[in-house]
Amino acid sequence: MYHFQLLLFREVIKPSQNHLLLKSLFLGGFIKEDESLDEAAYRILHHLTGLKDVYMKQSYSYGKTDRDPGARVISTAYSALIKIQDIDRELKEINGAHWQSLSRLPRLIFDHREMVDRALVELQMQIKIKPVGFELLPEKFTLVQLQDLYEAIYQREIDKRNFRKKILSMNILEKLEEKEKETSKKGAFYYKFNKEHYEKHKRNGFFFNLDVN
Repeated sequence: MYHFQLLLFREVIKPSQNHLLLKSLFLGGFIKEDESLDEAAYRILHHLTGLKDVYMKQSYSYGKTDRDPGARVISTAYSALIKIQDIDRELKEINGAHWQSLSRLPRLIFDHREMVDRALVELQMQIKIKPVGFELLPEKFTLVQLQDLYEAIYQREIDKRNFRKKILSMNILEKLEEKEKETSKKGAFYYKFNKEHYEKHKRNGFFFNLDVN
């Protein structure tokens, strides 16, 4: 079973001279004068998690004049799909990072909850038309694991028959002879995402569509 979670950090803020609050925020930082937005996003992600070459997408820019009471701040949000086990544990401890289920998020600082909600909706739209969800899967996986992943991102259950029919009809999965037998005696066949087939189909006008109920 997959659980879609958000990587959070803790920060002490001072909303007034008399009070200190400990609130959560997701990883972020400031852009340097000599780098682009994308370069800054990848640098910050690597600095805080040790990760490189992950799927990341620019979401939206937030610039309300009162969004940060301390200064005039404009933020451009990015979303990245990463596996929990891939994060550098030492960096995780140093930066005070922790994973939190999307269904049980604490109070986030400023307008960060708006950022999370928007990024999730955008991701849910993206996985309908692009195979971005495969970034979170192991090299070989069962159809049950694939559906569990999509249900975690969609935050709802998906009809099993409809899901399998659609994903197998695309001819982008390679069925292996090996079976996963830990969860059932009969076992379920493993599959692999065939990126070469997908790129070839895409060049020929193929349209990825995994909009299922």
